[in-house]
Amino acid sequence: MNMELSSKQVEKISKALGDSYRLQIMKIIGQSEVAAQCCDVSSQFNLAQSTMSHHFKQLIDADLLIADKEGRNLKFTVNKSICAAYAKYVGDLSV
Repeated sequence: MNMELSSKQVEKISKALGDSYRLQIMKIIGQSEVAAQCCDVSSQFNLAQSTMSHHFKQLIDADLLIADKEGRNLKFTVNKSICAAYAKYVGDLSV
């Protein structure tokens, strides 16, 4: 499926990915073979829980992460269609 991103979506995604912690979060979750639990991802950073929540929220709001609640646990997967559309958008930029 070919997805076109609006300029507003591209701006939101770019802002979300403009932070090194959020890039690391995306990489960790993207490399996970199954949905990554919030606590497992958070444990890899020396950040306050509120700060991690902020980073997760930014990624979810940009549609880069999909959050699924299982009981009291949150599990995340990368939204591959949005990431692919963003990569295509960036790749189509002329230098």
